Amino acid sequence: MTAIPKPSHPRPDKMRAAWLNLNGEWDFSFDNEALDRKIVVPFTWTCPLSEIAEDRRGTAWYRRTASWDQGEDNRIFIVFGAVDYTCEVYVNQRLVGTHTGGYGQFEFEITNVWKRDEANEIKVKATDYDAGDQTYGKQGYGNSRGIWQTVYLEARPQKYIEKFTIVTKMDGEVCIDVKTTGNGTLSSDFGGVQATGKDGRISFKIDNPKLWDCDHPNLYDGTITLTWNENGKTYTDTVSTYFGIREIGTAKFETATGEKVPYITLNGKPVYLNGTLDQSYNPQGYFTLPTDEEEKEEILRMKRLGLNMARIHIKAEEPLKLYWADRLGLLIMADIPCFWGEPTELAKLRFEKQMYEQIDRDINHPSIFYWVIFNETWGLFTEIEKEGKKERLYLPETQEWVRQCYRDVKLYDPTRLVEDNSPCNRDHVETDVNTWHYYANGFKNVRWTIKEMAEMGTEGNTFNFIAGNRCPDIPVMNSECGNVWGIEGSAGDSDLSWHYKYMMNEYRLYSRMNGFIFTEFHDVINEFNGYYRIDNTEKEFGLDAYVPGMTVNDLHSFDFLAVDIEPMVTVKGGDSVCVPLVGSSFTADRHGKELTIRWRLRTVRVDGENVVEAEGSMKTLWKGYGSFPAGQVEVTLPNQDAVAILELYLCEANGDVIMRNFATFDVTADTSAEYLSVEPKAFQAAGFTIAKEVQQGNKVFGGTSGSYSYEVSCADLKGYTEGCGLEIIFEASAKEILTKDRGQIQEKQQGLNDYMLGYKVDRGANPNAYYMTTPAHTFPSSAEVRIDGQTMATFGLPNNPADSRGCLSWHYQAVDNKLDEAGSYGYLCKVSIPADQAAELCRKGSFTLEIRTPDGEENGLALYGRKSGRYPCGVVIRAVR
Repeated sequence: MTAIPKPSHPRPDKMRAAWLNLNGEWDFSFDNEALDRKIVVPFTWTCPLSEIAEDRRGTAWYRRTASWDQGEDNRIFIVFGAVDYTCEVYVNQRLVGTHTGGYGQFEFEITNVWKRDEANEIKVKATDYDAGDQTYGKQGYGNSRGIWQTVYLEARPQKYIEKFTIVTKMDGEVCIDVKTTGNGTLSSDFGGVQATGKDGRISFKIDNPKLWDCDHPNLYDGTITLTWNENGKTYTDTVSTYFGIREIGTAKFETATGEKVPYITLNGKPVYLNGTLDQSYNPQGYFTLPTDEEEKEEILRMKRLGLNMARIHIKAEEPLKLYWADRLGLLIMADIPCFWGEPTELAKLRFEKQMYEQIDRDINHPSIFYWVIFNETWGLFTEIEKEGKKERLYLPETQEWVRQCYRDVKLYDPTRLVEDNSPCNRDHVETDVNTWHYYANGFKNVRWTIKEMAEMGTEGNTFNFIAGNRCPDIPVMNSECGNVWGIEGSAGDSDLSWHYKYMMNEYRLYSRMNGFIFTEFHDVINEFNGYYRIDNTEKEFGLDAYVPGMTVNDLHSFDFLAVDIEPMVTVKGGDSVCVPLVGSSFTADRHGKELTIRWRLRTVRVDGENVVEAEGSMKTLWKGYGSFPAGQVEVTLPNQDAVAILELYLCEANGDVIMRNFATFDVTADTSAEYLSVEPKAFQAAGFTIAKEVQQGNKVFGGTSGSYSYEVSCADLKGYTEGCGLEIIFEASAKEILTKDRGQIQEKQQGLNDYMLGYKVDRGANPNAYYMTTPAHTFPSSAEVRIDGQTMATFGLPNNPADSRGCLSWHYQAVDNKLDEAGSYGYLCKVSIPADQAAELCRKGSFTLEIRTPDGEENGLALYGRKSGRYPCGVVIRAVR
């Protein structure tokens, strides 16, 4: 290997000019100092990119040589981004230091053992045993053992800047507290503003400051310098860094309805947090991203979705990724990695050490606005025996330790929000924000859960707090949500877009909801609920099929038009419906302005025709923060079997669209006199290796190749008279046969394997699996239509998709705690039979309609009924002129 992996300086927030990257090929061995293998640093020995790829606990040895002459006046340090879990470092056979903890950056001075004019041997002994008192974090997707962040040498003068903390105010005041190893003059230079320090502090003011926020991530790049004179010579230590001028806090604001609600603030204004849970796991590098470029691209992926926040989950993130969050404008909620055993004194000691190492390292990132100390009470339970039975309890003394951790961090870093424990057990002790986790599927479950928290998460309430602790007057937000764990056995690899749309809508109905954190950013090895696949390919939400131009970004708009109605309602043709509208605002940009709501009612008929039934507009006063009534739309549905979509556009006065939303209706009408509609389950399957009815018989599929046939009686053809042709209409897709389709269902994993500890799953073995549409990964097939053995047409079926477009498959799911090919849909196929051929068929009295996979194709066939898929039809045969 010739190129150095991850060659960039890992700490743009604390960078000296003289440094040497030690990434690359090192000698390596397990257990002893044989060092007869090669490993690629900085990748953990467990991951593919290390070229070892063995998940072995215990001890490993590393060795390499390096030559680096920085002159006699400089001191040399070796810096490790992170080594999991304990390590000893030797230079030229001398022990230079030891470290314990898998996430903290550490360094050792090696000046006295470094040879300036020859090669130096560096050895590292790393040990990782997964002890219960280790700060393990969430490594279950792939253990991070040994060296897993960049190793480098750094030259410093005899006196140097050890660390510094930058605090900014919105008015442009900047205060830099600097710790040095010796006396000298401190100075700084940022954006042409030069200042000197006194007593370890540099203070200055930026006139007309450009504030940092997610849309305008203004940074001031510059330097901090320590200068001193010695023996008639001037020496300096200069560190390059940067800062963003911003303030984080909470404050109460009067909403549009007159209620005073506490909100999280960025620069003194409420900010709605569109967040995602970032497990920060990569299948090639595990906790280490493969390249420096990927550090930037990860932030851009989130920005492209319209997100403004990521919760880095139970991991101290690579500093270069945090740099790009600073530079590109993404708020970071940073978790402290937990231990998994019981809260013993040693576990507490190790945890607190790790906590302060992480905070010290990351203290100057403007993107980090929030510290989460614990998650879901992991590591906080103690097993006790009561009346012969063992129980795991969050003991009062542990609660008080957590409270003290919260208070200590608030004192240590008063510039950020702090949370004691991000809870799934309603067990806050003391926190700046009242957050909660929920995983629920089904509209009613989601609506009730959000409504309950909005109403109960109020000042003085003990709801979501433990042992009589009460909620202060603080903001409320969700800190984990989705349907992945709201379904029996987990949602598996299935569509998330339909659920996501109505969940985002429900949050915006309540003024008290300050945001959400969706689980999750990427798929991981046993969870498939990411916006992106594990390989970074995008999933398709399909929202533009409902409203032209709509994307998931519309659901993240600070100004939002919500619908107070179920995601799909069954309505009888000819009936009227009223859709209440709710405005929600988390930006003052349009307060007091008159906005326009445009709407259009469109139906999709049995033949796929889109018909605009009605349209209109109304004015609405955009009153202020929070949620408020924004009018209603009342429409009458046509007396036609159809799927109806109420398109909604929130617009500026000049017509520019701010955001889009929609509501859908399954419009039912009596079509018995119009055409013959045959449900797919009435067809006879032949030749398939597997053929099944799913979705309560509303859908059938066969794999890998075969046919479905039905004997059509011409007497059943509605409206047919001599001279008419016939048209056959149906919805079909390919069908990838999954392991679960063969009746081979994964056994429920025990303990933590259900939720985290990685196992290499067959994603098709989950009983709820039906893969969400991913344009980069398709499964094409074809459907050949024959009548009495004669081929009439062949249709390409590009995929077996599942996303929000499969509205009928979602609407008619039997239960909420299981998924049955939810969101699956197909492609509309239409076959025309000329009048002369139709007349000949009808003279015979009947004919055989066969829909089959063409010879040589084996990617299966699925047929959708009236209550399945995307279109309001079974297999339709109708007379046409």
